[in-house]
Amino acid sequence: MLFAMKTSTSHIAAALAILLGAAHGCALAQSGPDYSDPISTDRPDFVDSSAVVGKGRVQIETAGAFERSRRDGVTERSVTTPTLLRFGLNDTVELRVETDGATHSWSRGLDVQDASGMADSALGLKWHVRDSADGAPALAVRVNAVVPSGARRLHNGGVEMSLRGVAEWDLPHELSLGVMPGLASARNDNGERFTSGIFGVVLGRDWNPRVHSYVELAAPRIAHARDGGSRVAAGFGSTYLLSPNAQVDAGILGGLNHFTPHLSLTAGLSVKL
Repeated sequence: MLFAMKTSTSHIAAALAILLGAAHGCALAQSGPDYSDPISTDRPDFVDSSAVVGKGRVQIETAGAFERSRRDGVTERSVTTPTLLRFGLNDTVELRVETDGATHSWSRGLDVQDASGMADSALGLKWHVRDSADGAPALAVRVNAVVPSGARRLHNGGVEMSLRGVAEWDLPHELSLGVMPGLASARNDNGERFTSGIFGVVLGRDWNPRVHSYVELAAPRIAHARDGGSRVAAGFGSTYLLSPNAQVDAGILGGLNHFTPHLSLTAGLSVKL
């Protein structure tokens, strides 16, 4: 297990080094960087941006993430490498491929259970419905299908569908507000299919053209206890633009009930090509 974690860490470091090199190249290629239209990412906060990457553009958003939870005398931890690839089909629609990547999870308590391998992948489409104008929010819709493509111990054997809507408002004093409601269809531990709610709200502020911070409330699952319960967390984070087309970020979430991991940390890098 320790060897696997070290191997995964080295792979993450190598991937980040490659992306940092690409980001540095992007920065050098810029003559007097213009930050009026910078990269727009769907991380590190839970609420998506309403923006798409644009026709013919490719965007890579990758990170390392850690979660810890304690419930009924059992402590669970996981390390993942969430990665999102976004491909611009036209100026309003993008194709998305997303995964939690290389995953290591382990628990200690009444029982010892370890699991390692690749997580499932998700295919999706995002449609940018409209830009913000005259006080009306920018709008987007995203549909996702998670397919059981990962290691057997890391998926529940069924396709999981979700639908999300995004509304973004530009507010005075460099503030912004994003809201993301949605629905998801999944299976519980008994293999029974159920429908859960999704909700997130984020308040952000641009401190200057390169630095952005946010606070958020995230509810990736709103469900009955028999279906795993509701997962609700609150947190904050920041992003920093290395160049108009490259961003580093970090975020932290704290669980608000016993169905939610007590602590979630993430740090990532995004590059637009």
